[in-house]
Amino acid sequence: MASPYAASPYVLSLLLLLSIPAVFLLAPRLIPPRTLPAIPDADETEDLALFRRAVLLSAAPASPKPADTAAGATTTSFFGAGSGFRKKRKQQPKVAFLFLTNSDLVFAPLWEKFFAGHHGLLNVYVHADPASALTLPPTPSFRGRIIPGKATQRASATLISAARRLLATALLDDPANHFFALLSQSCVPLHPFPALYRTLTSDIAGPKGRHRSFIEILDAEPTLHDRYYARGDDVMLPEVPYDSFRVGSQFFVLTRRHAVMVVRDRRLWNKFKLPCLVKRKYSCYPEEHYFPTLLDMQDPGGSTKFTLTRVNWTDSFDGHPHTYQPEEVSGELIRDLRKSNGTYSHMFARKFAPECLGPLMKIADSIILRD
Repeated sequence: MASPYAASPYVLSLLLLLSIPAVFLLAPRLIPPRTLPAIPDADETEDLALFRRAVLLSAAPASPKPADTAAGATTTSFFGAGSGFRKKRKQQPKVAFLFLTNSDLVFAPLWEKFFAGHHGLLNVYVHADPASALTLPPTPSFRGRIIPGKATQRASATLISAARRLLATALLDDPANHFFALLSQSCVPLHPFPALYRTLTSDIAGPKGRHRSFIEILDAEPTLHDRYYARGDDVMLPEVPYDSFRVGSQFFVLTRRHAVMVVRDRRLWNKFKLPCLVKRKYSCYPEEHYFPTLLDMQDPGGSTKFTLTRVNWTDSFDGHPHTYQPEEVSGELIRDLRKSNGTYSHMFARKFAPECLGPLMKIADSIILRD
């Protein structure tokens, strides 16, 4: 005789059917969502030490007392004795060119022509992914300018870390660095250096007469909602309300005060460094949000809100903009890329295939480096 406590197969089947909805209902709360890789703690610790040094140095007086100068006071470059000593004297503002790359800098010869004759007004810094087999450019401006880099990965905050690392290095290396231009290996100049320098130094706004940063800041993009929630619901709160979230170009030119603001920040960084959800990785572009959001929240009137780097998104693929090929390079293309809806014309452009170096060099002197 069967036990009165034995459940019939029908009862077990019913219980099983009833449990399925409960599993779907409770699973998201019991099982953490899958996320993309996070920044290693060791990298974060090293970066924090670097950023603190940069902020402390920037908080010091911009120039020494006359007595110190007379005594021959000097300061060592971030790159050590290999790049000599920089005397502490009042200098013209310099432009720090920050190249963020994971491949060879094939356009270094073109940039060398752009830099020629103006080395007293600029410095060059390169952050390369350690995994990339980077061949150092033989040109003087790039030689020995590779900074200690860490791994970078698309759809992660590692690209923000690399940019902050470049900014901190340039702040430490030369107190005269006043403008910080972030570029990629596929960027090329569209104007001669004097045109860029005039653009940066002449743009002054506000009651204090400060220079402004050139960074794209947009607040009404169609993808803004998906990008804001890429890390999960309400994850960005309370530090970054949805109404304060911005989108912009990955590449920019920041003033020194904004560069210090970026490397000093901890509050917003603690949100933007969080990894995105795997299921939302196609909405995860942290480097296009962190910088415009931070600057717009902390100094809303301190930026032009448009970029000096022209990018063609008309036929983008997999999140990448149009890549210009050798047959597209011409004087007409350069003149077209210069055009801008802003006050100033574009100074740089991307994205160019490596094979474009030859055609670009042919028109460098006659068009690119001539206003």
